[in-house]
Amino acid sequence: MYATERQGLIERLLVDEGRVAVVDLSERFGVTTETVRRDLDALEQAGALRRVHGGAVALERASTAEFSVLERSGLRADTKQRIAARALDVLGDAFTGSLYFDAGTTTGAVAELLPSRLSEIRGDAEVVTHSLTLAPALAGADRVALTVVGGRIRGVTAAAVGAATVRSIQSLRPDVVFVGANGLSAGFGLSTPDPEEAAVKEAIVRAARRVVVVADASKFGEESLVSFASLDTLDLLVTDRAPEGELADALADAGVEVWAA
Repeated sequence: MYATERQGLIERLLVDEGRVAVVDLSERFGVTTETVRRDLDALEQAGALRRVHGGAVALERASTAEFSVLERSGLRADTKQRIAARALDVLGDAFTGSLYFDAGTTTGAVAELLPSRLSEIRGDAEVVTHSLTLAPALAGADRVALTVVGGRIRGVTAAAVGAATVRSIQSLRPDVVFVGANGLSAGFGLSTPDPEEAAVKEAIVRAARRVVVVADASKFGEESLVSFASLDTLDLLVTDRAPEGELADALADAGVEVWAA
């Protein structure tokens, strides 16, 4: 394959996924990592992407950039389903207790699979969420009692935000929370572009007895505008590929367990 062909495919991957990793591209194209880095350097010089540690991101993925929930719903759908199924293993063989679902498409995938998993293990769950997109998947489901936290709805994520939302979450103590993030890095922890969204996510993490982060590998090394949780506040990361390098070391030092789906 010629360099121009590879670079064209890399640009298409960036449109679809927002981020590419050197190691992944090397395996996909059957070339050395040095060749991939030269491709990425050429594309950056052409103004087609921005280089980051371990790969590259689309130019629009700045610290405040954020896709809407509708735009994200079709991205990496199979990956999110695998992560969701693995994440529900945290319930064990006979769960009865309380769960909180953060807003997001990966947490949404977990919520969609919850009723069938509860039926399998004959469990019951008191579920709370502030997401208008997650609630329909759980409303009326067998073995699920649903509470929706109110507030001002942020259109991009279809989730409640604001002081009232944060106060409501602060009054809770769920057994397990499933939380998502736009970025996950060694030094900055979990992050998201919007300050109000970050305040809600921080309250969720602080309220939880156990924090389960569900995030695919495209979030590794990313740092959005606002950090809402340090790595040492997390218990479990469920992802599609085990982190490597600095992030892997930081997660291990923080005592975060990692499950790869």
